[in-house]
Amino acid sequence: MASPEIEALTQALSRLPGLGPRSARRAVLHLIKKRETALVPLLAALERVSERLSTCSTCGNVDTSDPCAVCSDPRRDARALCVVEEVADLWALERSRLFPGRFHVLGGRLSALEGVRPEDLAIEGLVARIAKGGIDEVVLAMNATLEGQTTAHYLAERIEGYPVRVTQLAHGLPVGGELDYLDEGTLAQALRARRPVA
Repeated sequence: MASPEIEALTQALSRLPGLGPRSARRAVLHLIKKRETALVPLLAALERVSERLSTCSTCGNVDTSDPCAVCSDPRRDARALCVVEEVADLWALERSRLFPGRFHVLGGRLSALEGVRPEDLAIEGLVARIAKGGIDEVVLAMNATLEGQTTAHYLAERIEGYPVRVTQLAHGLPVGGELDYLDEGTLAQALRARRPVA
């Protein structure tokens, strides 16, 4: 039996994605066993992130600075804008290192069943960024789900009056798949084969 504090740590870890009670217990035991090399640096890193965590006011990315590292990078192509549902999708595309432009995080996707309406997402911010000018292409990188494709079509209609080329990821993505779970090769192919929205 562990102390209440260790048990609380185990329960907190078990609520993280991909960790159940057994995996959390193993992680806690490892942290205890490797206190100086694992537990102490982890605590310090968590504290630093907790103190500095912010949401980018430009794109909606989560980072320790505002604007985020992507938005403040002068090497990024400001003429290309990739729209994603969630921060996890942005990070997945960044891992591929194939998209040279900037991003916009919607904060979800349209869903009648879940009651998510256009005003619940960062769509007005997206339209405002496009309306300012300087953007030539908008890539709609929505997940290959019914809600994701509905969101893509809605966005395409909202921005069709602006002088931008609207593309979306190729349909090589698995139906029902989510960007965060795809490998870099699949993401690379999807980005290379993007096409105009019909």
